[in-house]
Amino acid sequence: MNKDMAAQAAHKAGFIAALDQSGGSTPKALKLYGIDASAWSNDAEMFDLVHQMRTRIIKSPAFTGDKVMGAILFEQTMDRDIDGTPTAQYLWERRRVVPFLKIDKGLAEEKDGVKLMKPMPDLDALLKRAVAKGIFGTKERSVIDAANPKGIAAIVAQQFEVARQVLAHDLVPIIEPEVTISIPDKAQAEDILLAEIRKHLDEVPAGKQVMLKLTLPTKPNLYMPLVDDPRVMRVVALSGGYSRDEANDKLRHNVGMIASFSRALTEGLTAQQSDAEFNAALVSAIDSIFQASSVKE
Repeated sequence: MNKDMAAQAAHKAGFIAALDQSGGSTPKALKLYGIDASAWSNDAEMFDLVHQMRTRIIKSPAFTGDKVMGAILFEQTMDRDIDGTPTAQYLWERRRVVPFLKIDKGLAEEKDGVKLMKPMPDLDALLKRAVAKGIFGTKERSVIDAANPKGIAAIVAQQFEVARQVLAHDLVPIIEPEVTISIPDKAQAEDILLAEIRKHLDEVPAGKQVMLKLTLPTKPNLYMPLVDDPRVMRVVALSGGYSRDEANDKLRHNVGMIASFSRALTEGLTAQQSDAEFNAALVSAIDSIFQASSVKE
């Protein structure tokens, strides 16, 4: 493990940019960026366009480790270059941003109020490739749609099972059991989730740490016990469909959590903007998210 990356991931002020839209979410991300589906005729062209969008973000003067502590990449982004340099290498060497990789293959059908991750039979091969590419950590997402104790227990058990596989490759896993923000029993689901996570933290091997990516909770500071747990490197917040202003406001009320926003980061960025307009919009976004991630008390 890269000790400089580990120190930055564990302690540096800033937030994690989620640039990991995959096949299912890419068309929506491009539409929000001002590129309609008529602009591509197949998946290869679509992924070319989204790589151009991500490259524009990463190369922006504002996108550096001063405020963007890390960035989560889609597998195809990891496998591509920026100006002839592999993306993860470019992020760390040129921008001083710690690279993470989204490893899940999407969601299974809902059962017991949750959507587990689909099977990942080739995960070990992907993790070996990630290490070779200079990736520091990974991210895996599943979804909670109800305060169902059986379902939430299954989600957390699966998340930690995959996390142990990631840790075996000397990578740091970001565990992401997202609670859908619109469900009526969100607060109850979060209470159950917290209890399950605390139980499973005992499984983390000695000397290892995980990160947790969690929906901004209904009860402020609910996740403080996780922020303070020595087996947890960082607790980061997903925006979950909240606007940037809403997400930042909620984040300010959760001491010790930092942002890992996707839509809330790229909100207001479009392909039609001049470089000056684009960079100004990104500066504003990064500054506001950085400030909301810096609340200490």
